[in-house]
Amino acid sequence: MAEITSFSGKAAAADGQSLIDAAVADLMLQVGARVRRAREQKGLARRVLSEMSGVSPRYLAQLESGEGNISIGLLKRVAVALEYRVEWLVGQDDPQSSDVLSVAEQFRAADRETQQAVLDALAAGADQGQRAERICLVGLRGAGKSTLGRMAGAALDLPFVELNREIESAGGMPVEEIMALYGQEGYRRLEADALDRIAQTHERMILAVAGGIVAEPATYHALLSRFHTIWLKASPEDHMARVRAQGDTRPMQGNPEAMAQLRSILHSREALYERAHAQLDTSGQSVEDTLAGLQGLIRDRGFLD
Repeated sequence: MAEITSFSGKAAAADGQSLIDAAVADLMLQVGARVRRAREQKGLARRVLSEMSGVSPRYLAQLESGEGNISIGLLKRVAVALEYRVEWLVGQDDPQSSDVLSVAEQFRAADRETQQAVLDALAAGADQGQRAERICLVGLRGAGKSTLGRMAGAALDLPFVELNREIESAGGMPVEEIMALYGQEGYRRLEADALDRIAQTHERMILAVAGGIVAEPATYHALLSRFHTIWLKASPEDHMARVRAQGDTRPMQGNPEAMAQLRSILHSREALYERAHAQLDTSGQSVEDTLAGLQGLIRDRGFLD
């Protein structure tokens, strides 16, 4: 009887393994077919997609045939090059017929005013509970996001995360190289993915984001919906002085109009930054005083309640 039971258990395990192998094979065929169809619809030769993604033509051929056991990292590169989210390639819904994809494409093609109207309508019923105890610091470079975020995290016993470091980790290279390889659009896709991943894995935290995130309507909407956002304000002079104090002289090198350009950027983004849930002016303040002000603001607004 024991031998029969043992044999039955092994048979069941073998059947289970066969089902798993079949499911994996089906997924590989699905991903391969979707990658091939997306590439062909964009009119890209496999060699061109290889150059755009950094994945070899041989690997791409195996992937499209359903025989390539591709890593998540390489599949992400292919997805970015094809301008698809990686979940659309591996999800159950066909990305070519999905209503979600259709809506996303229409949103991208709409003008900024229409995009903002859509986001405002979606935000009308947003639940503040979605933000949990997540805090995000926004503002231009030199506002003190990294310095204050790290110090506030230590003082409040909250993990501190810089979004650009998460993007670099996912992309496998520095932000500068990501921008050079994939351009602004590729960087923004990685940024949106990283923000979503962080929101799903952290209930309590302080996040610092790049200053330009507010100019990407969908990503900024997600940020406002899932984080208590604080705009760290500063004068153009303070922004420039802090960047240079960090040892970065690039903003001024060979550009006598750097300060005028900085003022223009601040002015153009002011209305966007003002959508943050709170503001803290750091102009002319010491780090210690600003930190105390930030902690008081977080406490008074109940962002950690």
